Amino acid sequence: MGSFLTFSEIADVARSALPTDVLDFLEGGAGEERTLRDNRGAFHRWSFVPRVMTGCGTPELSTSFLGVPLAIPVLTAPFGADGLFHPEGQRAVARANAAEGVVSIVPEAGTYSFEAVAEAAPGASYIAQLHPMGIPEHFVEMLRRIELAGYQAVCVTVDFPTAGRRERDLRNRFERNFEVASGNYPPGGPTSPENVFRKLFAHSGPGWSWGQLGELMNETSLPWVAKGVLTGADARAAVEAGADGVLVSNHGGRQLDGVPAALDQLPEVVSAVAGRVQVAFDSGIRRGSDIVTALALGADVVVIGRLAAYGLAADGESGVRRVHQLLRAEMLTVLTLLGVAGVGELDCSALRANVL
Repeated sequence: MGSFLTFSEIADVARSALPTDVLDFLEGGAGEERTLRDNRGAFHRWSFVPRVMTGCGTPELSTSFLGVPLAIPVLTAPFGADGLFHPEGQRAVARANAAEGVVSIVPEAGTYSFEAVAEAAPGASYIAQLHPMGIPEHFVEMLRRIELAGYQAVCVTVDFPTAGRRERDLRNRFERNFEVASGNYPPGGPTSPENVFRKLFAHSGPGWSWGQLGELMNETSLPWVAKGVLTGADARAAVEAGADGVLVSNHGGRQLDGVPAALDQLPEVVSAVAGRVQVAFDSGIRRGSDIVTALALGADVVVIGRLAAYGLAADGESGVRRVHQLLRAEMLTVLTLLGVAGVGELDCSALRANVL
């Protein structure tokens, strides 16, 4: 586990371990991949502004999100088809998270069920993901399952009424393997994964509204976060629908190509919610300094997807743990050099916009 000293080493080992089509599925984006590239470029538009001789000791990295304590301000994304990257998939991710004080967002389209992941690591399986689609009664049934499995919150992915057009997958003739996404919908069960997810790839099925989602979320007492918000208007709509948090995300550039980088939209969303709910951020995080930048721009926590998947593919549970350890080490270094006492003290004074 300690053999990896940099994130690039982990990514390189993961790339060598995965078949080309699976690697493209992981790394690719929609369309011309403009938004995929812009997500990384957005971080380069900011520089740190250090304060020296502040008298601060070891920076405090712990925080909480939706009432769930975190050793570092990190959650792992609900990336599905996780069995493509390692046989243990999200079970290994959750065990690694539990060991490092990180929380899993467990996917609906995962290789393992909500119950199986929770059983593997109850200390990390706090948030379950759902897609707002299909028959409302089925959605409510899934909420009941999530409650019974012991989850403490729900992540509703609102930017996925249909799958983005991912050209790497099209070029590779990448087959949608529903088996690796069937953990919650096993073959022979009352609802097959093909019936649940095919409409997302066939561009069929009616879309939902904020009002409908809000009404259905009233069927549970669990707090929920809306994942995939990019504008102040949508952030306010999510709060009005009852969301307890918003997750600023463009789905890692995998949905609508040409939308702004998620980091560029973060200040707008933070301003729109005005402290009424917590704000999470994903899309483009690749290292600890990226996390510090996002927190300084107003995020409460970040969500890592590809970075966690690289760790999983490189060395299973140990690889994911090593990702978290490297994130912790880099955040400690950056905050110390910034002269900041902890993640709770970060604000925009730690940053300067670069003049292009």
